[in-house]
Amino acid sequence: MTDVAQMDVSVLVRAAQNRKRNSERIYAVLRYASIALFFLVWFLVTWLNNNVLRLYNPILIPTPLQVVAVGIEAWQSGDLLKDIGASFYRVVLGFTVAAAAGIGLGVLIAKIRLVESLVEPILEMFRPVPSLAFLPLLVLWFGIGETSKIVFIAYATFFPVFTATRLGMRQIDPVLIRAARSLGGTTSEIFRHVELPAASPSILSGLRMGFGMAFFVIVAAEYIAAESGLGYMINNSRTYFDVPRMLLGAFVIGLIGFCINIGLSRLERRLLRWQPGARR
Repeated sequence: MTDVAQMDVSVLVRAAQNRKRNSERIYAVLRYASIALFFLVWFLVTWLNNNVLRLYNPILIPTPLQVVAVGIEAWQSGDLLKDIGASFYRVVLGFTVAAAAGIGLGVLIAKIRLVESLVEPILEMFRPVPSLAFLPLLVLWFGIGETSKIVFIAYATFFPVFTATRLGMRQIDPVLIRAARSLGGTTSEIFRHVELPAASPSILSGLRMGFGMAFFVIVAAEYIAAESGLGYMINNSRTYFDVPRMLLGAFVIGLIGFCINIGLSRLERRLLRWQPGARR
């Protein structure tokens, strides 16, 4: 009877696991199907307007095929790859600076009362100020080269990372720290093996939000005195009323951000596989 019961339990467990895997596959298919549906609706709306309804000027909203044709042309000429490389370089460098500063200050403010009293009021004073308000000043201070763009991206990206890090460090269960101290853990060992892993879900979420913010502001950063980049492509196309190229730049930014977000999500699940529900 015991062997039969164990076999029944194992069969039920395998059946539940199979149902879960099938459910995850279905939801994954639906995610990508929604994107395909968006482009299908876009194609149908533009086709109906161009051939039947004539509700708006076809120049204002080109068809997906027109955008793809412009993208192929820009790729073959090398302009698209050049713009992607320029924007990606600025985003990665600005994000790296912001991530290092945000995590470092977030940890220091959460752990050291003196740093909290001296630094946090200043940061909280600047946090509500929109990053776009500083863009003209950064151009005056750092010139029209790469420095002003990277500093602008770093400023816009810093606060999501800093806020998430500070919140994660302050929400650590004190029971975990007391338990580690009772077992003889030193301050550095407690930080590495208890505090940092406990705050890592919040820190990783802040990094994901910060990277998204970096792509959000890259267009504004490249509007001013840039000769390359996806934001420059959009702004330059606006001058010539080249709507397909404007949409191409916007979709490329969205595609890069989408792919990077997927990569960061998988990295987060891998690093936090010890956390309940992290695999989802």
